[in-house]
Amino acid sequence: MKKVFIAILAVALLLLLEAPIALAKSEKDRPLPATDVELVKKVTLKGKPGGGAKPVRQAATGTLGDNLGSGAKRYAIVVGISDYPGTGSDLEYADDDALEMQNALTTLYGYTNVILLKNMGASYDAIKGAIGDVKGKAEAGDEVVFFFSGHGAKGKGDPDRDGEKVDEAIVSHYGNPNGDFVYIWDGELREWFKEFEATRIIFIFDSCLSGGMTDLAAQDRVINMATTESGLGYESSDWGGGHGQFTYYFVEQGMMAGNADRYDHNNNPDVTVEEAFDYAKANCVWQTPTISDSFNNDLLL
Repeated sequence: MKKVFIAILAVALLLLLEAPIALAKSEKDRPLPATDVELVKKVTLKGKPGGGAKPVRQAATGTLGDNLGSGAKRYAIVVGISDYPGTGSDLEYADDDALEMQNALTTLYGYTNVILLKNMGASYDAIKGAIGDVKGKAEAGDEVVFFFSGHGAKGKGDPDRDGEKVDEAIVSHYGNPNGDFVYIWDGELREWFKEFEATRIIFIFDSCLSGGMTDLAAQDRVINMATTESGLGYESSDWGGGHGQFTYYFVEQGMMAGNADRYDHNNNPDVTVEEAFDYAKANCVWQTPTISDSFNNDLLL
């Protein structure tokens, strides 16, 4: 009996010693914590918004950068969240923004590898998993697009350990109707997109505070942000029957309708990322789109 007791005690001690190790392993896959987190909601407008068509400094140079080589692959992760947990923070058109981006990529630019994540399917784990999946497939010479439409957030406490006093985040879904918001911080996204083999990556954020996503900047990347680091984003039924303002002018009117086509590059399609951004910035009201462009000249998807 004494030997049995000693054996049980030894097993219990071993399990206690291993518990912190197991916890440490699981913690690295959890959303990062922050203090004083503020969800900054995109504004849904009722009625007909006015303004637009203001002159802006142009991001487009009129000169195309290097085209993708023969055999290059194009990958996209497209995220749109209108139906957040609960009812008080729901949007109306962010999931429609995602569908419009998918439509432009597939019908206009010939993308065949598009991961679409909407509403409850756009959880923290799903977004992280999609990025990891594309990271494992994309090779040198390939192209990747990451699109997000939904809420933004800001928080203190340096949750992603990037040295910033205030961090910005995109707000993902918990993954079930009874959960809560899950924040993906700018530094987290930077780490998830670190060491991608793809030659060029295009980011498009239609969310409040999206101007803070410049942590993702690197050579041959273009970051299109719907507003400034402290600005709000807007959506309305007046924009294409229901879209975020930035998506409407960047994607639907700029790319799909061809209204952003300022320079003739003798291509079909012909609207570059920079031309689409310029058009959106010129027409957006109450928000100021921003861009971080580390691609040489203009990028045609």
